[in-house]
This record gives sequence, structure tokens and C-alpha cells, in this order.
Amino acid sequence: MIKKIPAEYIKPGMFIHDLNLDWMDHPFVRNKFVIQNDEEIAKITATGVHEVYIDTERGLDLADAPTLEEVNAELDADLLRIAEAPSPIIRISYGEELARAQKIHLQATNAVKTVMRDVRLGQAIQLENVANVVEDITESVLRNSGALVGLSAIKDKDEYTFLHSVSVCTLMVTFAQSMGLDRDLIRLAGMGGLLHDTGKMKVPNNILNKPGRLTEAEFAIMRTHPEEGWKILKDIDGMEAIPLDITLHHHERMDGTGYPYKLPGSEISQMAQMAAVVDVYDAITSDRCYHVGMPATEGLRKLWEWSKFHFNPELVQAFMRTVGIYPVGTLVRLESGRLGVVLEQNEGSLLQPKLKVIFSTKSNTYITPAIVDLARPMGQGGADKIMGHEDPAKWGINVAQFLFAVA
Repeated sequence: MIKKIPAEYIKPGMFIHDLNLDWMDHPFVRNKFVIQNDEEIAKITATGVHEVYIDTERGLDLADAPTLEEVNAELDADLLRIAEAPSPIIRISYGEELARAQKIHLQATNAVKTVMRDVRLGQAIQLENVANVVEDITESVLRNSGALVGLSAIKDKDEYTFLHSVSVCTLMVTFAQSMGLDRDLIRLAGMGGLLHDTGKMKVPNNILNKPGRLTEAEFAIMRTHPEEGWKILKDIDGMEAIPLDITLHHHERMDGTGYPYKLPGSEISQMAQMAAVVDVYDAITSDRCYHVGMPATEGLRKLWEWSKFHFNPELVQAFMRTVGIYPVGTLVRLESGRLGVVLEQNEGSLLQPKLKVIFSTKSNTYITPAIVDLARPMGQGGADKIMGHEDPAKWGINVAQFLFAVA
């Protein structure tokens, strides 16, 4: 049985099932292991772990600790409560924006590649090109955020570093816009998102692209990237304070366990707090060569769980309302037994998005794709409801095939 326990109750003989941290926040080679001694416990707590999951069938138990099922039920109830708030305003349809969004996404990816290449070669970053891309992303998000957000969710694991920067930019713009920030702050949030990992180009390729867990020494080198990025960007004419702040502090945590400076929450700006949420969300929901990303809804559940210590809970809630409890690209199971891909959120209801239904779990076969608006009444495409999210791999479904073919 999997149970969740406070870190102070860890003792030798327990089997750690999950350290309950994003992989970039801990240096352990494994995530599952038996606690052998007090030194290992000290190493875990020093990393900033507050709660862990243990497997009581493979190690010692802790009486009265909540089970994984109980924890998830409570988290899901919280997500549903958060979803009761109004969703973002959509100006045009997903289908109308998709073609433009695809071009912008490609341009943004190429721009990030150019920035990273220039940094590798010691050449100056062309800030005007970056600014133009951020402006295009902002315009697309203001028309319909779902198109670019959906595109950003689909990544080639071999190009993760570039695509992650585009995703963080897109999500930061969407996040800032949904919070009612002014146009200039939205632009700066996007700029920070696009450039936040610039310092990774100072990390040796054998570490940056290692197909497995990093050693402690390699992990220490990887953790230098926020400062390295800040050093590069601060010398660029016209670079503004907010992108610099996001670059330097997006790995800081509210409880003071982040890096590079272990700042407490009171010393981390709102923009950097927002970037921390977005950065981790995109990382844990993305496939990489050594890590299978979790479904978006599970990623949101983890963010909310970790917000008790690592993130600003109010900002995590705001982010959930921004992307929806079932973000664009999520595969969901309907009460009717059909599976559908979320295309966009509906104004006023995060629990009733627009979907493309594609599969029947009752007949275990694909069906003719159809657009369903769950906010509509019976007889007008509605009268069905989401029962939960599904892992596309379980059903062998390529979400991108349906997400980017608007019918």
C-alpha cells in the first residue's frame, strides 16, 4: 500500500516510493529505494523534501498515514473547487487560430534555437528578434490561448530544451493575461519565459542531454544555469529587469529550498513565482529521453500538492484557472464512455470544455471524430460530462493527430 508521510517520520527500513519532488529539485539517482540509515534521511530533508510516499508492502509502515487514494481524492476535490471560478475569455475559435498558431510556434522554436546557438558561439543575442516573437505569441494568446498552449504541450523529446522555452513563454503570456496584467507586463513575462533557460547553453552537452539521472556533481553543474543565464542577459542592451529576474530566480521556492540563493518566498517576486509554477508544470508534463511526462491534469494535481511548501498557492490556483483543470490536449473520459481531446475552455466553466470525441471505450474502437461542446444543453451537443482524464498511452492514442486536425 502506498501512503504519504511527513519527512520527519521517515526512518530506516521504510521503502521510499516517491520523493514527491520534481526531478530537477533533487539529486538522487533513484526515486524508489529502501532507507538504510540516518544519513540518507538527512540527505532527503536537506533537499527540501517535506512529504514522501512510502510502500508499506516493501518496507516499514506508519499507522494512520493517508493512502495514495485518499490523498488523490482530497486533491481532486480541491481541483474541482478551484474549477468553479470563471475561465478566460475566448475571442475567436480554436480552429480559426490554429493555422496562425502553428506558424508562430515554428517561428518561436527557430528563434530559441538561434538564441541558444549564439550563446554557444559567444555571439550577441538579437533582442529585437526575440521581442518580435514574443509579440506574435502574445497576439495569438489574446485571440485564443488554447491553440498555442495545445501546440506547446506536444514536444519532441530530442528538442526538449528549445520547445520547453517556447512553452514557458506561451504559458507565461497566458498566465499574465488571465491575471489582468497590463500589456507591457505580459510582454515582459513572455520575454522572461522565452529566455529563462539561456544559461543551459553553458552546461556541457553530456550533462544537458544525458539520457538518465545526473550524478550529484553533474546536478551541481546543472544548477548553475540560472546565474549563467543572468550573466549573459544582463549585458544585452535593452534587456529589462523582469526577464532578468525570471531567469535568475525561476528555481527558487517559497520555503527557501530552491536555488541559486535559497530565497524565502517574501524575497521572490511575483513574476518569478509565476515562472516557477509554469516551469515545473511544463517539465513534469513533458516526455524526455529518461522521463515520461505525466498527463496535464495529474501535473496540476502535483503542483497543488507541492504548493503547500514550494509554490504560492494563490498563484497555483490562478494558473489552474488559466489552463483549465483539463488543459487543451488532455484526453478525457466522458460519462457516455467516449474519449475526447480537449480543444478549448468554455467561458464560465472549466469543467465543460469543447472536445473532439474520437474513441469509444465500450466498443474499444475509434469513432468518427466530432466536436462536442459540453456547455450546451441536451440536443445541442451537450448532455455528457467528464468523468476523469485518461493516459493516451493506455489506449494507444496519438493526441496530436486529432488536436491539430480541426474538423
